[in-house]
Amino acid sequence: MTDRTIEENQALIQEVLEIYPDKAKKDRAKHLTTSDPQSDGKCVVSNRKSVPGAMTIRGCSYAGSKGVVFGPLKDLIHVSHGPVGCGMYSTGGRRNYLTGVSGVDSFSMINFTSDFQERDIVFGGDKKLTTILEEIDTLFPLNKGTTIQSECPVGLIGDDIEAVAKANKKRNGKTCIPVRCEGFRGVSQSLGHHIANDAIRDWVLGNRDDENSFEATDYDVAIIGDYNIGGDAWSSRILLEQMGLRVIAQWSGDGSLAEIENTPKSKLNLIHCYRSMNYIARHMEEKYGIPWIEYNLFGPTKIAESLRTIASYFDETIQQNAEKVIASYQGEYQAVIDKYRPRLEGKKVMLYVGGLRSRHIIGAYEDLGMEIVGAGYEFAHADDYDRTVGELKEATLLYDDITGYEFEEFVKAVKPDLIGSGIKEKYIFQKMGIPFRQMHSWDYSGPYHGYDGFAVFARDMDMTINNPCWSLTTPPWLKVDNQTDAVVAEEKVA
Repeated sequence: MTDRTIEENQALIQEVLEIYPDKAKKDRAKHLTTSDPQSDGKCVVSNRKSVPGAMTIRGCSYAGSKGVVFGPLKDLIHVSHGPVGCGMYSTGGRRNYLTGVSGVDSFSMINFTSDFQERDIVFGGDKKLTTILEEIDTLFPLNKGTTIQSECPVGLIGDDIEAVAKANKKRNGKTCIPVRCEGFRGVSQSLGHHIANDAIRDWVLGNRDDENSFEATDYDVAIIGDYNIGGDAWSSRILLEQMGLRVIAQWSGDGSLAEIENTPKSKLNLIHCYRSMNYIARHMEEKYGIPWIEYNLFGPTKIAESLRTIASYFDETIQQNAEKVIASYQGEYQAVIDKYRPRLEGKKVMLYVGGLRSRHIIGAYEDLGMEIVGAGYEFAHADDYDRTVGELKEATLLYDDITGYEFEEFVKAVKPDLIGSGIKEKYIFQKMGIPFRQMHSWDYSGPYHGYDGFAVFARDMDMTINNPCWSLTTPPWLKVDNQTDAVVAEEKVA
């Protein structure tokens, strides 16, 4: 149990809800609660439309498809079909590291857009899109194919991107994937993940079913749902290969079209981001009989659990190798804990991240002696919360699609030592004098996966919390008289 009781946190929730009109209050009350490790994901309502007018922190369906699932695939060119802004905002922001030469055989860091104007809204963008795809083959001949990521106007005016994709494939013989991920679809970016998974299922996954050129082994695995943020997938891959497994596909971070097409030859699919990729994993289980499991390589405790679980699907050789790998890193990660735990012991953390990391990184914080006092997601579903509540201590604040106002009020009351959330929240809380880590893209750091990543994670948390700059900043709720402070500030300027 946290140092706050269930009664205290429930009272806090009711106090925060008082500002809303009755209808909004009734709706938001369903999304805010305190955790009970014995409960399931239904303890909090999720995957519902945000309250109109509330400052939600969610993204859109397009962001889920282009920004998450397809964007990190390096040898495909992803055309954002619509106005330029969406493509620009979704390119490179998540720091999906990749190999290759940009513009030659790697294209994820380049913004390709049809740059819709008023004329295109009136007359349609099909012809323009066709021209763009032809120009792409001229300018970037080594691309392995293209995806068409539709933005809101495309869905509204009815461009036939499927017909354009089929015609383009007939013209050049390359894969062309139309993705109906218009931003207005669904309640959050979560639907964009599902749409992207379905597009991979329908346009990519079965392309090599009839080929026998791929030489499979008994130890083939695929990493799915790791976007290689700051090099995470590389750090994870090292451990799997040290165990004796062969990673035949890694997607979509630093992934390729060929790897996706070869994934049905895998003996086990390893899912890191459950929310974004469980759909395709279930499909492969049904069609190809490939089992899949989730894994978590944040922090030594969860790393050991995951490696042993993965090894249990293989023979004794892999199982013994897993134990050897865990033992070989013990001195390394223990040195990290010995160095940083005394500096971080007892620090309180509030988390609010997409649809994955809140539950994944709990163990890493706890390995450093830190305590989670609040956790929630932007676009999680009930099964995500079902996996989360068991990781939390009783009475922990649990929130879904939290609004900017609610988050700020919870922080003022709970007074955490650290907040882990996204870029939209970062500068608000830093101005409030609270240490903050951007946990969508590791705040320009990483990797955080694996034993190597744990050392970086611990260093970053210590560097953030124990930075002396916070002693020079006074949170608004600790200021005695804001008017007096303003007068003092003017006198200093004078």
